[in-house]
Amino acid sequence: MKIVAFGGSNSKNSINKKLATYTANLFKNAQVEILDLNDYEMPLFGVDLEENIGQHKLAQAFLDKLATADCVVVSLAENNGNYSVAFKNILDWCSRITKNIFADKEMLLMATSPGARGGASVLDIAHNAFPRFAADIKATYSLPNFNDNFDLEKEEISNIELRTALEKLIADNF
Repeated sequence: MKIVAFGGSNSKNSINKKLATYTANLFKNAQVEILDLNDYEMPLFGVDLEENIGQHKLAQAFLDKLATADCVVVSLAENNGNYSVAFKNILDWCSRITKNIFADKEMLLMATSPGARGGASVLDIAHNAFPRFAADIKATYSLPNFNDNFDLEKEEISNIELRTALEKLIADNF
C-alpha cells in the first residue's frame, strides 16, 4: 500500500505536517511519501490569470502525486476557521484540471491545532467538501491541544488515549 500524506499548511514547522507524517507511518507494510505544500507554491488563483497562463504545471504535479496513492492522509491547518490559503490555492488550481482531485482514493482526514477544538471547524468543512472532489473518506481524526499531546522530540502523540484511538481508527478502517 502506498500512502501519500501532507499537512495543509505551508509553515516550515507545520504541526499538521508533523501529525500527517506520524500517522502515515502508523500504517503497516506501507510505502509512505510526504508532500510539502511549499513544493507546490503557485500564484494566487484567478480566472484572469488562468486565462493568461493556462493550467499551472505544479497543480498537475500535485494531482500526479495523489494519483500514485492507495490512501491519502491529510491533516489540515485551520486558519480563521477554514483552510489555509496555501492549501486552498492548490485546491483551486487543481479543481480547474479535474473535479476528481482525490481520484476516489481512501482518505484519513485529520486536523490539529494548539487549541482544545483541534481544528474541528476546518475538519467539518473538509468532511463536507472533499467527497465532491472524489475523496473516499474512511475516517476522521482531530488531535486537540497539539502542544500538550504531541512530543516533538519523539515525533509522536504523547497522550496514550489519543494515540490508542488513532491506532484503533487506522486498524478498523484501513
